[in-house]
Order: sequence, then structure tokens, then C-alpha cells
Amino acid sequence: MTKRLWIALLVFIAAGIAMAGPVSAADQVIKIATQTPLSGDQSAIGVDMKRGAELALEQLSGPLTAIGFKVELAPFDDQANPDTGVANAKRIVSDPAILAIVGHFNSGVQIPSSEVYHASGLANVSPGNTNPKVTTRGYLEVNRVVGRDDVQGVVGANFAGEKKIKTVFIVHDKTAYGQGIAEFFKQKAEQMGMKILGFEGTEEKANFDSLLSPILAGNPDLVYFGGIYPQASVLFKQARERGYMGMFLSDDGYDSADAIKIGGATILEGAGTYYSTVSGPASAYPGTAKFIQEFKAKFNAAPQPFAAQGYDSMGICLKAIENAAKANGNKLPTREAVAKAVRALKDYPGITGTFTFNGIGDPTVARYFVMKVNSADPAKWIENPVVQTLDIAPPQ
Repeated sequence: MTKRLWIALLVFIAAGIAMAGPVSAADQVIKIATQTPLSGDQSAIGVDMKRGAELALEQLSGPLTAIGFKVELAPFDDQANPDTGVANAKRIVSDPAILAIVGHFNSGVQIPSSEVYHASGLANVSPGNTNPKVTTRGYLEVNRVVGRDDVQGVVGANFAGEKKIKTVFIVHDKTAYGQGIAEFFKQKAEQMGMKILGFEGTEEKANFDSLLSPILAGNPDLVYFGGIYPQASVLFKQARERGYMGMFLSDDGYDSADAIKIGGATILEGAGTYYSTVSGPASAYPGTAKFIQEFKAKFNAAPQPFAAQGYDSMGICLKAIENAAKANGNKLPTREAVAKAVRALKDYPGITGTFTFNGIGDPTVARYFVMKVNSADPAKWIENPVVQTLDIAPPQ
């Protein structure tokens, strides 16, 4: 091709671009990702976290579509595995259409994955991560709508004290979440004068005989488990089957109807089974009645714990993107602008509360519950009674 033809071609292309004008919002897609365990033994919670976010995107993306954007969900399955979460995070940040991420469930997955979000400036709103390190790193991009383990562990210890517990055997799952909350529980329990008969970490999921021997020998008033329900439920069931009749207490990782499917009616025996949680059932919040009805209609099932938090996390992302877009003349905002807009939200009216984030991304006030397992019917898990409700500001 001659030089003259090249020049003519370039002039033609330039003229076409000029005629087309700038790209409108209608030509642009905004994606919001989710990362939760959608498969594996923790999927009962992870799937409903994603479903809550999905429902929020459908119901709350109207202001962005009115501007002209097309808003889409980009769900990812982290399998409750840190390596998978990090690999997914790298895929997420490589897609320029993704402007925010809702996730994760496991702090051990959240912490390394959010290093990737931070490096790429991608806003991250967590519906369920409670390890203090999630926010204490001070990353602008990372926020959560729930409380922290250094408070939840104390809530559990205080409850044990109110139940006149004198001796405790503590077990954890060796994860950042499970071991962390167990250590906070232990510290507070010792301050209150409780005697700690054991503090053991285990990755065992099927046969707890070696761990049950010292538990049964010590016969503590309480067995505390820091971790997730698939492990805790097997431990609790085997302890009951071997004659332990003391109290069980766990954390929000235990809060799933699958806990009773695994543990069965035996865990209702003796002094009972309790768990602390930063979420509570959706019905525990005054703003969730409509959400519960619409969730059931869409998914043909009642929402599991953290589904409502998934809804609020997505709502916060959508509102922040809307604010950032409007500040940019109704044009596509940058990831940095969205991250700043999330942190700048004041009194966001969620269904589980009103949210304002402090300087490191914690809610300025978080709600904590203590629940009692009250039925062997998994369908009635969401009816477990609330024993305590506490509103507590995060540690400074």
C-alpha cells in the first residue's frame, strides 16, 4: 500500500470515530464480582451470600441503568480455599469492567485475596469476614459490614461467664478465622477466671477420638470450637455419643442449617449448644421482612445466614459506584473513585442496619448475637432463638 493510500485510510478512520462521537454509558458494562464458596462443604452459606448479592443487584441497580450503564454480576467460587481465592482475585482484577467485589466468607481466603484487590485499587466489601487483620492493615479498598473476632470472642466468653462456666476445653481449626477467634475467647475467659483445660488446633474432619480422650477425661463445663460447622458438628456429635453432656459453644462459622444435618439431635442433649454470630438470622433485623419474602420467591428457599449481609454489601457497592459515576459527569468512574466512594458513604440504609465505615473500613457500630440451637429440623434453623443481642463499636 502506498503512502498516499495509508494517509487516506487513516483520515477515513478518524472521520468515522468523529462521527461516532464519544462512547456513551449505554455502551459500557459495569460488573460487580462476588467470591464465596459455591461448592464444597461450606457452600450452604457461600451460595446464599451470592444469592443475596444477586437479589440486591437486580433490585438496586436502577440508578445506574437510568444513567445508561448495563450492570452485571460476576460470581466466582473460592471453594473456601486461599489458593483458589487468590487465583480468582487475579482474574477479577484483570477485567476492567469489574469495579467492586463482594466477598468472602472465610477470613483465611479474604486476607490473601484482598492483597490482590488492594494492589489493583478494587473496592472490596465483605459480608462475613471477621478476623481483625481484614481491616487493621488499613487498606482503603477493604471494608466489611459485620463485626470482628476480637469482639465476638469476648461476647462468647462473657456469655460463658453468665452461664457460670468454670472449666473450658478450646478447639480450633488452625485457620486465620478459627484460631483467631479461639484465642480471643481464651484471653477473655482467662481474665474472667475460667480454667482452660486444653487449647488444641486440628484439621481432622472425620474421627476426633484422639482429641476426645482429653476432653472426656477433663469433663469441662464447656467445649468451645473456633471454626466452621462441618468440623464442629462432627466433633460435637462424637462427643455426645461418647457421653459428654456439658455445653457446646461456637462462633458464626457454625451458623448454618447444615450444622444440624451433620450433628443431629444429639447436640441438643445435655447443657445444649450455642453459637455467637455477627449476622444472626435475617428475621433478627427489622428491615429484612421484604427481603426474606422476595428471597424465598426467587430462590424457593429461606435465606441462610449472611445472605442479608450479601444483599447489603452489594447495595453499598452499587451506591458507591453510582456516586462516583455522578461525580464523574455520569461517566464510568475509576476503581480508585469507587473505593473512595465506598469509604465516604454515611448512614447507608441497609436492611441489616445503617452503615458508616470508620477510617479502616469497619462499621462504626456492629451487631453481635448469641443463639441457641433449638431444633433437630434443619428447616427450623432460622428459628433458633436469639439469647443475646449486643451493639458494639470496634476496638480503637
